[in-house]
Amino acid sequence: MKNIAIYPGTFDPITFGHIDVIRKALKFVDKVVVGISDGNQKNFLFSIDERVRIVQKAIFKDLKFKKNKIKIITFNSLTTDLCKKHKSNIILRGLRAVSDFEYEFQLAGMNRKLNSKIETIFLMSDLENQIISSRFVKEIAQHKGDLRKFTTKSTIKSLKNIYA
Repeated sequence: MKNIAIYPGTFDPITFGHIDVIRKALKFVDKVVVGISDGNQKNFLFSIDERVRIVQKAIFKDLKFKKNKIKIITFNSLTTDLCKKHKSNIILRGLRAVSDFEYEFQLAGMNRKLNSKIETIFLMSDLENQIISSRFVKEIAQHKGDLRKFTTKSTIKSLKNIYA
């Protein structure tokens, strides 16, 4: 039986912090399903289709991850339902700082109540990427700052197209 982990998020846009979580997870799972949420937020910078394309380019073109190890999908459901659909009992969550922990802890507890067979695994990105957030990346892009330390080349290009 394969170990499959679900990594849910908005990825608006994907950052090196997200990529660290994926890279680390692949050390102990066979496959990571990157679930791009089109949830209740209505103020995404990129549409769901654009986010899928951006994540695909970042993961497979820029970073050359193996396509048999990562699947990129969209979802608009409970993460526990997504786990059931993809036969996964692992939810991946990234932690950047202590301030993330309380929300993530509550979310993991709620997911556990919804399905007691699912475990949430928290991974920290490498030290140099712990400060990165999609929100800050968008703000830097808006002000035409240098994004090379925060995300991939193709993602930077997508951001520059928005903020040109």
